Amino acid sequence: MNPPRKLLLEVMFKAEYCLPCFYMDETVREVLPKYADHVEYRRVDFMKSPGKERFLELSCSLFGEEAVKKHCRLAPVPSLFIDGELVFDAIPPIFELEEAIEEALEGNGS
Repeated sequence: MNPPRKLLLEVMFKAEYCLPCFYMDETVREVLPKYADHVEYRRVDFMKSPGKERFLELSCSLFGEEAVKKHCRLAPVPSLFIDGELVFDAIPPIFELEEAIEEALEGNGS
């Protein structure tokens, strides 16, 4: 029997000088030890490859390819995605982040 798949948490991140991005990353990192066996974390640094490609993928999943390419609709920055779904478009309080992770884990069968 395979172990349950880990949840993928991704933070859209511009750069260290972007304070909202920095604090979103810090908030997620603060709760990671509690969920180490159940969660994989990636910081999507969209100013560099391969972060650019992932940022566009997630933006297209939110708004559709046409909206991204023709109307420049992009994923919010910073934002937090769990398994490819936008969950927070602003820095969440830790308790809300933990609730979102717990809810996603229940849906994942973990």
